[in-house]
Amino acid sequence: MPSAHPHSYVLILDDHPLVARGMGGFLRALLPGMEVREATTTAQGWDAIAQHGAPRLALVDFWLAEGAALDVVASLRAQCPHTAIAMVSGDDDPALAARARDAGAQGFIHKQEPPEVFGQAVQALLNGLAWHMPPAPAAAARSRELPVTPAELGLSARQGDILALVLQGLPNKRIALRYGLSESTVKEHVSGILQRLGARTRVEAITSLRGRRLLLPEPPQAAAAATGTAAPAVAPAAPACAAPGSPPPLPGVVPGNPIRR
Repeated sequence: MPSAHPHSYVLILDDHPLVARGMGGFLRALLPGMEVREATTTAQGWDAIAQHGAPRLALVDFWLAEGAALDVVASLRAQCPHTAIAMVSGDDDPALAARARDAGAQGFIHKQEPPEVFGQAVQALLNGLAWHMPPAPAAAARSRELPVTPAELGLSARQGDILALVLQGLPNKRIALRYGLSESTVKEHVSGILQRLGARTRVEAITSLRGRRLLLPEPPQAAAAATGTAAPAVAPAAPACAAPGSPPPLPGVVPGNPIRR
């Protein structure tokens, strides 16, 4: 159990070494009389606390390699009750700030804030104040997502449709009902998707697609409406990139559905 009294150093926990070092360099210039320690894994963060005691301020990336760091923040709050804790993220989902607050963080700082705003947030937290910045406009987040098609991921058109529902959190049973497939068939598709993405679980698959936006083919009806032409009575032959007999994408899935970090 670390010392309850916070020591005069800042702990940065971010699984991107370049980001961690960048924040560390900025804070060393901002706070010349305070030590700054960087950790790129949760284990390294706990090792730093074990060796140097509770930090005065902990800056924790919301998304770590193992997933959301909410449990890390909750543990920090329990073991270092006097430490100021803020979560940082480049994710524009407004729900993240609320979840960070619920986990025990006094602050939430967006990674795209100007350095002077980041510095103001750090100073406020060190002075015992809370800092919860409003989310950046959603359009800005969308422009930073890399569009990717099922084919670019090595997936068939059907697997792309199923992946879109997996990203929405639908279980195999509901996906099967939506497409009129058996659960075993959906399970086979999901297994193939995970294998293509190099993931063992759905969570790992979602994590591997952070910062990308899945693009699905536009349904014929939607394309006809957009051009002001009626859809043909007889459907044309399936394009070469689609599996024979593949139905159009799910009407509820909007092409370009963003994949949140």
